[in-house]
Amino acid sequence: MMYVAVLLVIVAMGVGALFLRDMASARARLSGRTEYLATLYGDVEYALVGEGDPVLVVHGAGGGFDQGLDMIGPLAVFGYRLIAPSRFGYLGSALPDRLSTGMQADAYVTLLDHVGIKRAAVIGVSAGAWSCIEFAIRHPERCRALVLLVPAEYLPEGVPIHGGAMVKAIISSDFVAWSTLKLRPLIPGGLTRMMLGTDVAVVLAAAPEEKKRLEQVLNNLLPVSSRSSGMQFDIKVAAAHKPYPLEQIACPVLTVSAEDDRFDTAARARFIAEKVKNGAAVIFPTGGHALVGRFNETLDTVVGFLKRNKG
Repeated sequence: MMYVAVLLVIVAMGVGALFLRDMASARARLSGRTEYLATLYGDVEYALVGEGDPVLVVHGAGGGFDQGLDMIGPLAVFGYRLIAPSRFGYLGSALPDRLSTGMQADAYVTLLDHVGIKRAAVIGVSAGAWSCIEFAIRHPERCRALVLLVPAEYLPEGVPIHGGAMVKAIISSDFVAWSTLKLRPLIPGGLTRMMLGTDVAVVLAAAPEEKKRLEQVLNNLLPVSSRSSGMQFDIKVAAAHKPYPLEQIACPVLTVSAEDDRFDTAARARFIAEKVKNGAAVIFPTGGHALVGRFNETLDTVVGFLKRNKG
């Protein structure tokens, strides 16, 4: 029994050391890449990448400025200046009292003023779509065009969170999230279904570079402790079923999704495109919520849309 106890202690120490190493690496990955702006609602963290026409890049649930750049960063190569904030409650951005998507939209205006931009195209990913819609409605003179990638649908009645108790545990603890990521080879596709709304078959059929991208998206969830407050707000918004006056959006709107998105954003993408004055929806047959295998097509679609709407 003593040998077993000693072995367990050694294993625990080894696991603990690996966990601390990987968490330090995750924090180092974020360090030195951003600036901070004081707003009426608290500090906003943001990153600037590229030169050219300005594009405000707004990340989804579980993200931060880094996720926004992971998804949209390649746009910089096409001659765009990307402004990528961490939404309130994510990473270095504050969590104000009585936070709303309208407050977040107003903070985007302050950020654009700070970096000297009068008018920008806006790209919102997943749960980032809500505040981007608010921005287009509340500040039409500042929004040149709006792109919504896999725009988040509301949670079904009685469903507190996609993925249930397992996802709740993952987004509440760095150690649980880290352990799940380490163990994912034992549950092939489990995380992509729960966290990224993408079927296993789609991932298995993807090209190596797409699998690598998906791996990066999952690994870059760490540290979740710096993102959990923002995720809790996103869950609250998803459960609220707040209607937005989409008909008030004056700028051109592009929505992009996939039919097999397990979070049902294809229906939401179509709905938004139909309700706005000048909307178009591009729905891929496969790709899931992470648009696996559709990254280059999505990029080309977005670039084409932005070029057509430069005014």
